[in-house]
Amino acid sequence: MRTNKFFAAALALSVAAVACTSKTEGTEAEALEEGIQAEKPVNPAELLPGKALIDSASYYMGLNFGMQVKNYDMGNVNWSLMLKGMKDAANSKGDFRDSAFIYQFKYNPGEQFSTFNQTLDKFMRMRRDYKLAVNAQKEEKFLAENAKKEGVQVTESGLQYIIEEAGSELKPGPKDTVYVLYKGTLPDGKVFDETKEGAEPVRMMLNRVVKGWTEGLQLIGEGGKIKLFIPSKLGYGERGTNGIEPNTPLTFDVQLTSVKPFVEKPAADPKKKK
Repeated sequence: MRTNKFFAAALALSVAAVACTSKTEGTEAEALEEGIQAEKPVNPAELLPGKALIDSASYYMGLNFGMQVKNYDMGNVNWSLMLKGMKDAANSKGDFRDSAFIYQFKYNPGEQFSTFNQTLDKFMRMRRDYKLAVNAQKEEKFLAENAKKEGVQVTESGLQYIIEEAGSELKPGPKDTVYVLYKGTLPDGKVFDETKEGAEPVRMMLNRVVKGWTEGLQLIGEGGKIKLFIPSKLGYGERGTNGIEPNTPLTFDVQLTSVKPFVEKPAADPKKKK
């Protein structure tokens, strides 16, 4: 993890480009008048933003940084010390590209680190380990309780499922393409992904989805419906993905509308000339 890059990105501001327009038509008198006006000396103080704009921009800078804290799931932080660090960085001396630049910042009572990267790396690593452990406990409880529910079956891999409609005899294989309607929910019932009502079925290749889908969709035939309870090890595991935390089990309601069997391409004949 390169936390120095994170903080550089967190403090970066979006600068709006000012578009300049010019008149393409006008009288010679107007052009002359504009030329005279352009020659007037400019007072730099008049170009500075006023208090209202400074206050608004300051607030949005804070929002920008706060979003980074939220997105990286940094938990509770000491906001007064964070503000101090921001001020110290703004008032720092020297060139930030100099390898010695960072050593002017020190705040490590009780901790001994040569650079702030080590401190931030340790903090983020411990935050991640905590999140993994908490979610693992929640997942274990969820799956244990869910396995006891009526109709739930469990495979050797740990996949849990309920077949709501068996479908036809045409079942997909691990390399087949399927067309499905589905809804995915988190343990708290929040929907994180779904095909909208009235939408066309989604095309998926079973060797390019999470393991829980690859295994689960082979349990029903074309036209069937299944409810999948996918452990994180058969889903997104410890890495998680957008909107899904690490070590999170997922529930999917899936309708298999059609199956397109995989067709192996014939091997090229080495004797055949191109």
